[in-house]
Amino acid sequence: MQQITDLPFMGLIGEYGAPDYFFTEYFRVHPTSRLEKHILRSVVDNRTGRPVFAQLMGQDPERLAEAARELHAYPIAGIDLNMGCPAPMIYKGNVGGGLLRDPDRVDQIIGALRDATPGLFTVKMRIGFDSTDNFQRILGILNKHGIDLLSVHGRTVQDRYFGEVKYGRIAEAVRTMKCPVLANGNVTSALRATAVLKETGAFGVMLGRHAIRNPWVFRQCRQLWSGQPVSVVTHGQVRQYIERLYRMLEEPNLPQEAQVSKAKRYLNFIGISVDPQGGFLFEMRRAHSEADLFAVCDKYLLDNPDQPFALEPYSGLSARPNSERKAGAGAPAQWCG
Repeated sequence: MQQITDLPFMGLIGEYGAPDYFFTEYFRVHPTSRLEKHILRSVVDNRTGRPVFAQLMGQDPERLAEAARELHAYPIAGIDLNMGCPAPMIYKGNVGGGLLRDPDRVDQIIGALRDATPGLFTVKMRIGFDSTDNFQRILGILNKHGIDLLSVHGRTVQDRYFGEVKYGRIAEAVRTMKCPVLANGNVTSALRATAVLKETGAFGVMLGRHAIRNPWVFRQCRQLWSGQPVSVVTHGQVRQYIERLYRMLEEPNLPQEAQVSKAKRYLNFIGISVDPQGGFLFEMRRAHSEADLFAVCDKYLLDNPDQPFALEPYSGLSARPNSERKAGAGAPAQWCG
């Protein structure tokens, strides 16, 4: 997730029960691009003990292949190509999910990256751009070039993060692909992950935004799948997590209101499991100072610190503020994954 899955966030998530592997933010690849140093840090300085795949986004086969070769000088687990980002500013440049409109270009890119990647090569995609007409053709291209893992989000690019996730299409990919397939889209909890795996037959699941809301989810999945009791997370623990998130995000010389705004990007997701009436979200979004923000957190999370944190988002609540929804804004680029 762009501007989210950086080195500090990986480290923090790792302390709550890391995923089996991480994907970096995407390296923007174009004719004059260079590998971003802050993204390289999430590979080189990573202390989670988990493999890290380097995620690429671009449309130039030769330049993507060159970037992949450069990245092999670093301790990456493999190369990942993003063909799923639904942000308009991304797909309008014919990268991310925009590539799904052009199977011939996909064929060129996948071939070039496969040739440039001696190790693991993975792809992340959606089931189409505005329809699923190209879905089977693109799956065939991925099979032809022998990718090692495919992650499928069961919505089209135009669906963004709304509407029904078509798990049947993910199951179709599972039946078609010669490599393992990960299911993505509305994987909100360990119980939901279990249901998605049963419905799709996928090898595993990919979690993005809901790992921001509940960083314990990876540990809870492992507990459920191994027959152990699933950990109960309390409001008091969530309050501690928010404190750590806020301190992780602090930047020297950043005005306090800007610092609070950064934290709200994360709290918008956490808040959809705090209270069913949405009071936390309403008050948190109106906080302008650190003191005001934590006063809201204390009110909703420390008045009853032993209350269990909801495993699923409460119905009717959205991580997008009303102003964004009324404006018809799409998911911000930083949430691309």
